Amino acid sequence: MPRKLRIAYLAHALQSDWNNGNAHFLRGLLRAMQELGHEVRVFEPVREWSINNLRTERAGEQSLKQFAETYPDLRVITYGAPSGDDAAFWRGTLKDLDIVVLHEWNPAELAKLLLEVREEAGFKLLLHDTHHRASSSPEEIRRFGTDRFDGVIAFGEALRAIYRERFGLERVWTLHEAADTTVFKPVPDQAKKQDVVWIGNWGDDERSREIREFLLRPAGAMADREFVDYGVRYPEEAVKQLKQAGVRYEGYLPNLEAVRVYGESRLTVHIPRQQYAEAMHGIPTIRVFEALACGIPLISAPWSDSEHLFREGDFATARNSAEMQAEMERLLDDPATAKAQARRGLETVLTRHTCGHRAVELTAICEEVLR
Repeated sequence: MPRKLRIAYLAHALQSDWNNGNAHFLRGLLRAMQELGHEVRVFEPVREWSINNLRTERAGEQSLKQFAETYPDLRVITYGAPSGDDAAFWRGTLKDLDIVVLHEWNPAELAKLLLEVREEAGFKLLLHDTHHRASSSPEEIRRFGTDRFDGVIAFGEALRAIYRERFGLERVWTLHEAADTTVFKPVPDQAKKQDVVWIGNWGDDERSREIREFLLRPAGAMADREFVDYGVRYPEEAVKQLKQAGVRYEGYLPNLEAVRVYGESRLTVHIPRQQYAEAMHGIPTIRVFEALACGIPLISAPWSDSEHLFREGDFATARNSAEMQAEMERLLDDPATAKAQARRGLETVLTRHTCGHRAVELTAICEEVLR
């Protein structure tokens, strides 16, 4: 029986999911850690870009309310802007803890402060990386003083290898994201309102070509089908292209509403950013886990499951727009095949990729660090 751990998790944002897929997994992971009997304290800054942008959205306050209602067990402690008393604040707040986990989206200045406080408080300090900066902007990650941390938790083997080979770190563990199946689950007998849904952000042109190839072109060729797109950071030109392709753009979607939207859709697609199709291969987006957990058929653009997270047949794949269109038509025209594929994907998530599974894995990592 593992011992009860006292853990603090310093998130960039947990309450806000605006352009913040990390929040999806962390909410479920930290809930699952508590269900294992661990004491978990969650911290985030009172003001940061995700929640600031969320508050400008029409559904922003609704999203925050949904989070509070869905996760009443997660007590998020907010802290203010840096001041001269920061060290005293963290020293008093984090004393008597076993493990402090800092998410990589936080500022490097906070990492340096925690390293200073650790020397007196005595906790073990881990960095949790769920992004591609270690590959695309390694100098930014080095500013965290990663060689002084007690270890790094990486969300895929490709990222783990980067920390070991390029950063020279020994203590690096892989902890994949997963679905919070206390929230993401099939909605039986829900009426379908659209044929194809994609939930994803446009971002900084990291996958604009891929969105055109694997969503807009098939949609333009399937004018008799209903396509819907949700996401943020879409420039005016991108919104125009969606409209020209016949895709209805609905803007920001609170992630807790994705369960309903997947239930109202016949299938969805996975369009990875270029970094995750190339340098960070083998790491799927959180949407793959969540979509499959909701029991919806999924078709993926080119992506290598190099870590064998899924079984053949859990989702369909397409190498180009023609194959994507053919797969869409196949699943839309054959409900029995679509249902069987969705059932298989759901089975894999429930067997391997829930936040409960990851909580057990994170507990083992923490126990290894504390030996």
